[in-house]
Amino acid sequence: MDLSRLAKKNHYEHITEQLKQLILSGELQPGAKLPSTKELSEQFGVGRSTTREALSALKAMGLIDIRQGGNCTVKSVPSSGQDFLPDLQNLLTNKETILELLEARKSLEVSNAALASLKRDEQDLIALEQILQEMALHAGDEEIGERTDLLFHLTLAKATHNSIMVRLFETISAQMEIAIRETRRVEIYSNRSVSEQFYSEHQAIFAAIRDQQPEQTQTRMKDHLLHVETILMKYLTD
Repeated sequence: MDLSRLAKKNHYEHITEQLKQLILSGELQPGAKLPSTKELSEQFGVGRSTTREALSALKAMGLIDIRQGGNCTVKSVPSSGQDFLPDLQNLLTNKETILELLEARKSLEVSNAALASLKRDEQDLIALEQILQEMALHAGDEEIGERTDLLFHLTLAKATHNSIMVRLFETISAQMEIAIRETRRVEIYSNRSVSEQFYSEHQAIFAAIRDQQPEQTQTRMKDHLLHVETILMKYLTD
């Protein structure tokens, strides 16, 4: 696989573009496994966080699957080719698109919260509790905070035991990850006080799910997402 090493001024979009072209050209066939994040980072000459951003963008485009453990596999490309790909640069700079994503996420996650509180099983509770324990241990750690936050919401979606809800969540969260990643990283995950507040909010959501209180779960999820939105809005308004 022929990859071009990046200059320091380059961003993850350049990695995304190179890998996208390899997939669309057929050089990377459906089912092919990409090198590990570590290997890709070394080939491009960038940090792992930059490579992860590029992989998240490719996932949002529908070009790859990212499985547990970080293994990435190329997906089949629709015959329409690039027409199906979202305009990432527009997504990054379009305030209206980000606001629509926030609105969609809020509607979906509030519904997921209520459904999860009714359908969760013991394994779901164990998984959520383990994520909360990791959050508590690593408050203020940027990388772990980002990963556990996304994992908590994904695990909650899976606790609905509705595959459509999970797929909808994965689609919206992947797009959100591209659009607001840097803002979240600086203002949320590396800020210990914000991380601790988010931990408390996630813990409250978990308690309501554990106690099977759908209305209370919805309220707590709304409060949490409103907090996220308040932070992001500082960067979306002039």
